Amino acid sequence: MSAPPQPTAQAVPKTLRIGTRGSLLATTQAGTVRDTLIAAGHPAELVIITTKGDVTAGPVQRIGVGVFVAELREALLAGEVDVAVHSYKDLPTAQPAELTIAAVPPREDPRDALVARDGLVLGELPPGSKVGTSAPRRRAQLRALGLGLEIAPLRGNIDTRLGKVASGELDAIVIARAGLSRIGRLDAITESLEPVQMLPAPSQGALAVECRTDDPTLIAVLAELDDPAARAAVVAERALLAELEAGCTAPVGALAEVVESIDDDGKIFDELSVRGCAAAVDGSDSIRASAVGSPAHAEELGRAVARELLDLGARDLMVAAEAEEGSSDD
Repeated sequence: MSAPPQPTAQAVPKTLRIGTRGSLLATTQAGTVRDTLIAAGHPAELVIITTKGDVTAGPVQRIGVGVFVAELREALLAGEVDVAVHSYKDLPTAQPAELTIAAVPPREDPRDALVARDGLVLGELPPGSKVGTSAPRRRAQLRALGLGLEIAPLRGNIDTRLGKVASGELDAIVIARAGLSRIGRLDAITESLEPVQMLPAPSQGALAVECRTDDPTLIAVLAELDDPAARAAVVAERALLAELEAGCTAPVGALAEVVESIDDDGKIFDELSVRGCAAAVDGSDSIRASAVGSPAHAEELGRAVARELLDLGARDLMVAAEAEEGSSDD
């Protein structure tokens, strides 16, 4: 039997075409990748691609998984762009064989952030305050805190969301801190929410730099952008999500971090801390699990935390959440 054909080496295009969505956040994110490539001697330019998620109203969980990435991936496969830059949390957990995540650049702070009227923090919002978010994960964890908040649906770009607080339509919104950081709006944050209050979405704050699997030369170029700690964290968080068989819109939070530990001989070494949670969307129940181990075993750690969550009843919470979302008018 003959050996399977091997990918042939290809020359890196004279100017790398980087596919991105057209929002300010997306182009800023992709722009950091472009600038890093240019600094390394690889000319690059952005190519704006409109996705279904950009032109369809309504909660993401209704539109479908992958609504912000499908068109980017189609452009990659069609050879219309050479690279695609995604917000990693938008990617479905199953990776197509034809495409490779060649790099996970250094990650922004993955925490959620509160933007509230009058500079208030979460614990200062009076009962009945209207807090905007359409993410089932955020809704579930906010309700589980028992603060008596009214959770309102929220879609739109960052400026649109911030505007709802400025106009008084909402008392506060919960949004990814990373997005505000990338567009220079950290000043809008009234509180960064600690993981003990709200675990972020798996891979929140991380970018995925994707290209075609049959282009090893480009993969090697993009690999120079990879941050091992960010990749280990994302691998663990997405393995947790995959083991739960949950999508990116499930009421599931996860956070993995590379931390320094000291052994009995005083030697410092890296460990990967993984935390996960699943919650009922109505806030009636929330379960958490955690594990610590070697970053080299990131996937196994994520799956181990997921299995503990399943043993504690995560499946029932997610099924109940799916039923509620299916009957919701949000």
